[in-house]
Amino acid sequence: MMIVWKSMKTIFGSVHFDAAHPENHLCACVTLLPLISYILNFTTLLGGPLGSYGQFITLMEGINLTSPPSPLGVVFLKLMQVLMLEWVRFYLVYFLKYLIHDFNPGILYGILSTWCLGLVLRIQYYSHWKISECLNNAAGFGFWEDSSGDYFSKWNGLSDGDFWTTEASICMSQFARRWNATTASWLRRLVYARHKHFPLFMCFGFSLWWHGLHLGHFVGFFTWAATVKADHHIHRNLFPNITPTQRKIYTFVNWINTQMVVTCIVIAVEFRNLSGLNLLSKTYIGLFPLVNIILLFIILNLNSLEQ
Repeated sequence: MMIVWKSMKTIFGSVHFDAAHPENHLCACVTLLPLISYILNFTTLLGGPLGSYGQFITLMEGINLTSPPSPLGVVFLKLMQVLMLEWVRFYLVYFLKYLIHDFNPGILYGILSTWCLGLVLRIQYYSHWKISECLNNAAGFGFWEDSSGDYFSKWNGLSDGDFWTTEASICMSQFARRWNATTASWLRRLVYARHKHFPLFMCFGFSLWWHGLHLGHFVGFFTWAATVKADHHIHRNLFPNITPTQRKIYTFVNWINTQMVVTCIVIAVEFRNLSGLNLLSKTYIGLFPLVNIILLFIILNLNSLEQ
C-alpha cells in the first residue's frame, strides 16, 4: 500500500488544476482514468503494483487497436476440448469405482487408484481454465500477434495450461511453470524475482497464504517447493554424467516421479485436512516426494563436503 500511495502522490503532484485554463480539467480527467486502472487492478490490490506507472502507460499506449480476427472457430475447438476432458474424467471416475469393487487392496492398486483420483481432480482445473479461455477469446482477449502462422496458437495468450503439454512435463520445475501459467508468471514477477533469500519458498509461501492456511495446503505447497528445489539439484548433478541411452530412461523415470509427486500435492491441497494425508500414507504414494526430499538433503550435504 505504501508503494501505491507513493505512486498516487507522485502522479497527483504532477497534475495542477487551474481555473483560468479549463483544458487543464480535461487533462486531469484523462490522467485520472489510467491512474485508477493502475491502482485498482487485482494484482496491485493483492500484492502491490508489478511495475511503475510509466511502464503501465507505455504498455497501454503500445497495444494495437486493430480488432483481432473472429474467435468463433477457436472457441468452438476449445469447447470440444472441454467436452473431451470431461469425457476422460467421467471414465476415470468409472474406472475408480471398478477398482474399488472388483480388486483387493495392494500396493500397486493403491498407487494406481490414487493416481487416477489425482488426475480426476486435475482435469477439473483444466476444464475450468479452458472455459475461462473460451470466455476471454469470445470477448476478444488473449490474441497475440506473433510470427507463427498457427492461427489457433495466437489465441492462447491467456492460457492457464494445456492438458497434454502440462501432463507431459518430465520434472517438477517444468510442471510448476506450466500449471496455472498466468498465475505462475505473475508470482514469478511479484515474489520470486524480488527476493534474494529463499525466493522459491517465499513464492510458494505467498501462494499458500493466498489459497488458505489449511493443514493440507501447508503440506502440499511446501512439498511442491521442496520437490522443485530437489529437481534442480538432482538434474544438475545427474543429467550431465549419464549416457544418451540412460537419459531416455532417466526422462521416463522422472516423468513417473513427477506424476506421483503432483498427485500427492493435489490430493493434500484438495482434501485440506488429515483425510488426504492419511490416504497418501496408506497407499505408499507419499513415499515419492519423501524420496525426492531425502535426495535433496544428500546432494546438499555432498556439495557442502566437497566445498
